[in-house]
Amino acid sequence: MERRLEGKRVLVTRPRERAEELCFLLEDEGAEVLSVPLLELHPPEDPRPLASAAEHIQRYTWVVFASPTGVDALMEALREAGTQDRIQRVKVATVGPRTTRAAEGYGLVVVAEPSEGTGAALLNLIKDALQPGDEVLLPAAEEGRRELEDGLREYGLLVTRVTAYRATPAPLPPESLALLDASPPDVVLFASPRTAEAFVEEAGRERLATARVVAIGPTTASALERLGVPAAAVAERPTPESLVDAAVLAVTSTVH
Repeated sequence: MERRLEGKRVLVTRPRERAEELCFLLEDEGAEVLSVPLLELHPPEDPRPLASAAEHIQRYTWVVFASPTGVDALMEALREAGTQDRIQRVKVATVGPRTTRAAEGYGLVVVAEPSEGTGAALLNLIKDALQPGDEVLLPAAEEGRRELEDGLREYGLLVTRVTAYRATPAPLPPESLALLDASPPDVVLFASPRTAEAFVEEAGRERLATARVVAIGPTTASALERLGVPAAAVAERPTPESLVDAAVLAVTSTVH
């Protein structure tokens, strides 16, 4: 079998909780993987809004998940509240196939997942099923983007956004910086705007000078462009498999 990244050094910047499958797929393609998490995931500083949403989950018409971490956080809150069975009465929508798999892993039936893993695509998919006055729960990252929330409100929905988790910058230890200098990566994968911003702040833009940069989607690609680090390739879908394909495209394209 062809190993499409044979001999390529690939830097993965995702939090450890989200990097395992991606690192495995990259190694399967022959890549030498450097995993340097730039964000750490933490519970919300104030857990009460999430706990309250879990306790009253039956009041919502929809619950919309934008990440597997959001799924895990709400399901744990439901377990603590003793209301896991009540979420079966709520329509579940997800952004991204990994989020769908996470939800289905808890036995949830996902009624809407757009082929393009963005909030705008999800809104377009479910808009005809929305009724003004429907209550929607968004268990999201504290610093997550607001486009989906704003779009739902424009349809007259009552949106409750609760912090399910926080993503905070992970300081880069000196040994990681030394490793990047001694063995510069051929490819650097970014899976969120915050990760790209954290890399430039912690490691400096110059450490990306010789690398092909890959973005998980158009939002991250736009953030990289603003940081002065245009993406050599953008994943077609927000999945580990698509990120690997984009890394292959980045190293085989002639434009740098």
